[in-house]
Amino acid sequence: MEWSIHEVARLTGTTSRTLRHYDDIGLLVPSRVGSNGYRHYDDGALVRLQRILLLRDLGVGLSRIAEVLERRTDPAEALRVHLDWLRREQERTSQQIASVEATIASLEGGEQIMAEKMFDGFDHTRYRDEVEQRWGSDAYARSDAWWSGMDAAEKATWQERTAQLARDWVAVAESGVAPGSDEAQALAARHVAWLRSVPGTPAADPGGDVRGYVLGLADMYVADPRFGANYATAAGGTEGAEFVRDALRAYADAHLPGAHA
Repeated sequence: MEWSIHEVARLTGTTSRTLRHYDDIGLLVPSRVGSNGYRHYDDGALVRLQRILLLRDLGVGLSRIAEVLERRTDPAEALRVHLDWLRREQERTSQQIASVEATIASLEGGEQIMAEKMFDGFDHTRYRDEVEQRWGSDAYARSDAWWSGMDAAEKATWQERTAQLARDWVAVAESGVAPGSDEAQALAARHVAWLRSVPGTPAADPGGDVRGYVLGLADMYVADPRFGANYATAAGGTEGAEFVRDALRAYADAHLPGAHA
């Protein structure tokens, strides 16, 4: 059975333009092109597209997605790996929901909060599989060693630096300036410097693809609600994350080497 490009776009919630772009870069080649020029996709193409969309939702860049697809050629095996990650993420989210609900109940009931229960599901190592899939096992090992080597005060300082960066992004996004403005670009420079300070990431590696890494994260801030929530403005939705993405794109075009997107 085959599906036309328009049917696939409707089924997946993507666009025909996106599918044509995937074809142009060799990421998803249609199984057949009709005499009228219309692209058609068979079962194998749809399975590959499912893998592409799952990885894209994780914020993985298209070039990295191509590498993952080449490395894991058995689609069923690759999907099982991704399914395992999704199930662990589902379990972690359920733990966080229960933890927050318990804290709310304690606060509203005037009861003593249970500190040992407040942080269920907040273990930073939950991102291990995701990081290794995106950037390799060495990236996780180096960044984990860096984080584990901090004492409590150093971790608190880092977390406050991160939180302040997010607050500053929200303030600038709500101020009405353009993503390419001096204020936004100064903040983008701070953001990239912040990324460069984390060992194990492409931004910290002198030979790493800093531009690709920054652009991939910029897209992820919009695509992944877990990270987009850090930049949520009073208007709600993804407006704040979109501002951060656009500012980082402008900064990358002006200051980071590589071909423009």
